[in-house]
Amino acid sequence: MGVIDDIGAGRERLDLGRLLRNTSYEVMPFKGTEEAVLAHVPTSVPLTVTATEAKGIGVTLNLAGRLAAHGYRVAPHLPARIVSDDTHLAEVVARLREASIRSVFVIGGDAPHPAGKFPDALSLLQSLERMGRPFDDVGIGGYPEGHGDIPDETIELALKQKAPYSTSIITQMCFHAATTAAWAGRVAGLGVDLPVRVGMPGPVNRQKLVRISAGLGLGQSARFLHKQHSLLWRFLLPGAYSPTKLAKRLGGAVPEVPTNIRGFHIFTFNELARTEQWRRELLATLAE
Repeated sequence: MGVIDDIGAGRERLDLGRLLRNTSYEVMPFKGTEEAVLAHVPTSVPLTVTATEAKGIGVTLNLAGRLAAHGYRVAPHLPARIVSDDTHLAEVVARLREASIRSVFVIGGDAPHPAGKFPDALSLLQSLERMGRPFDDVGIGGYPEGHGDIPDETIELALKQKAPYSTSIITQMCFHAATTAAWAGRVAGLGVDLPVRVGMPGPVNRQKLVRISAGLGLGQSARFLHKQHSLLWRFLLPGAYSPTKLAKRLGGAVPEVPTNIRGFHIFTFNELARTEQWRRELLATLAE
């Protein structure tokens, strides 16, 4: 029995190591973000850059372009509801291609009203398709625990509709490894075979998280957390959240069901030094 346990533990370590090595970070386009990325994040780690209605998409494109020039693989968020029309979208595409950016993360966005003709991610993805698929990698969102405003059946249908225009899925935060693994299994059962990166918060400073989540227009992840008070409490209670515990549970849960989970996507809240140190230290313990 001990040998079987050792084999199981060894497989979990291998799976966790694979997920950690295939990790991407979300960053917010704030003052000092570029410098923090350069100081703490290796160019081997892919990045996404958030976009907001309040700041506009320009700051996102500017930061994404600068990071790409430094050698990072960057996927700016493209929230459909803040893109006004095909002309605006074409301008965004042209800017990104000029900056040699070949990846985007397409979301509906949570602006209360669409700025123009794109009410959801699917409509923007279809416009990108008509433009001849200008990007090599197109990520879309996944919701392991559903969405408070959208029925589960509608979310699953939307995922199936968006999948042909996409190359990967990044999930929203979920604090239950078994829930995430089961969701990924259901997605695979729907015939959606896109690789999945599981969204999870990194080792974020609680006080900083409160400041961010209390603000307005500070990125998809911050807004999501602001609206989901039960999630916020997971960070505020002592010992309520540990990225290491969640990562290890995901490493153990993934092999239990047929999934296409390939890595983690860390919501860093710009705590880049702590996040990268955490990832490296956890990888080092797995190598011991």
